[in-house]
Amino acid sequence: MATKKSKAFEFKPFSPKQRQLIHWWRDKCPHSDCDMIIADGAIRSGKTIACICSFLIWSLEVFDGQNFILAGKTIGSLKKNVIGPMLQVLTAWGIPYHYVRSGENYIEIGANTYYLYDANNEASQDRLQGLTAAGAYADEAALFSRNFIEQMIGRCSVEGSKVYMNCNPAAPSHYLNVDYIKRAKEMHIYHLHFTMDDNLTLSPKTKDKYRRMFTGVFYKRFILGEWAATDGLIYQQFADEKERYLIDVPPDDIMYTVIGLDFGGSKSAHAITLTGFTAGFKRVVILDEYYHNNVKDGRLSPTQLEAAFVDFVRRAKSKYKVYEAFCDSAEQTLIEGLTVAAIRARLGIEVQNAVKGPINDRIAFYNSLIAQDRFKVMRHCTAHIKALEEAVYDDSKPVKDIRLDDGTTDIDSLDSMEYSTETVQEDILYLGVM
Repeated sequence: MATKKSKAFEFKPFSPKQRQLIHWWRDKCPHSDCDMIIADGAIRSGKTIACICSFLIWSLEVFDGQNFILAGKTIGSLKKNVIGPMLQVLTAWGIPYHYVRSGENYIEIGANTYYLYDANNEASQDRLQGLTAAGAYADEAALFSRNFIEQMIGRCSVEGSKVYMNCNPAAPSHYLNVDYIKRAKEMHIYHLHFTMDDNLTLSPKTKDKYRRMFTGVFYKRFILGEWAATDGLIYQQFADEKERYLIDVPPDDIMYTVIGLDFGGSKSAHAITLTGFTAGFKRVVILDEYYHNNVKDGRLSPTQLEAAFVDFVRRAKSKYKVYEAFCDSAEQTLIEGLTVAAIRARLGIEVQNAVKGPINDRIAFYNSLIAQDRFKVMRHCTAHIKALEEAVYDDSKPVKDIRLDDGTTDIDSLDSMEYSTETVQEDILYLGVM
């Protein structure tokens, strides 16, 4: 529980677009009769803080003693993106609140109650059932399932209720674009599009930094704010300029390394990646690999896999600091075997389940590193090089932004590579920008 314990938000001047978002619901504004607002566009465009301020002012001025929905892709992302800034805003305004973090997970502000929800999967909508709400706020709404969005809107049945949504664009065929934004007028939706120029706190140097962070479809979505489709090679820049990213000698400022491991079935491969991080997270380096194709080279027994893992860890530890290995969580029996093997061999390494977050987040992360020239691969890691060169999007699933996984390309090396960086990818992306 908490009451006015957050530090006060430091307000800077709002842009005209942000002021439109904050006041759109007021009686004299041209869009006040709309039932919903969708603010989409570029990252760092100021839409989230304006959305938070608008939602708070509207709900507190218009309603007393009502329930509201605060939803994010996960509770963790909701707390980081919305709840944290929201509590700082309330503190700056001198408005007390009561935050209950356990159990139902809600915030009381005045006589109103704001319930926190995650929209992590199709089952998340079930938790909304039975609630009568006067309004809802959906952060990163393009990551929500259609069922959750529909259920959330359906829960807002109090007279005068409104729904707030913000997001970065996804594929043009995404349901949020097709069924809501494209039909904004008939659906009584106010659509506001944001660019980084709508955030007056960003200097030209900062905006240029973010523009350098992305290429291809992610540049179109995150920087231009367009609903853009994926097409062809996933790591186009790496494929076009491969030599730029290959090195023969590892950097001398490797802080530590992490191992990622993807288990292969009868039609795929076992892949292990050793990833190094240089000082300040300025670079991510693929230092070593292990690749065993179960189709071409025959399936390994659990004992053989454990021996290969022990050898790989020993080789890594002979050169670098390495304390963790993140493995495909779908194979708990194999993970248990590796854990026992590591203990018996006295490797001093913790074998853990990989996070296995959204594939599009992982892809965006590595494309950003490549665009910033902060990603390197040791030349002897031929499996990873080939995997990065050949990875393509699955054009049969254009909305989901996933890699083609039909056995024609090496997905296993990419998965193991991503498992090794997932726990720190946000720190790497934003703390190590040069």
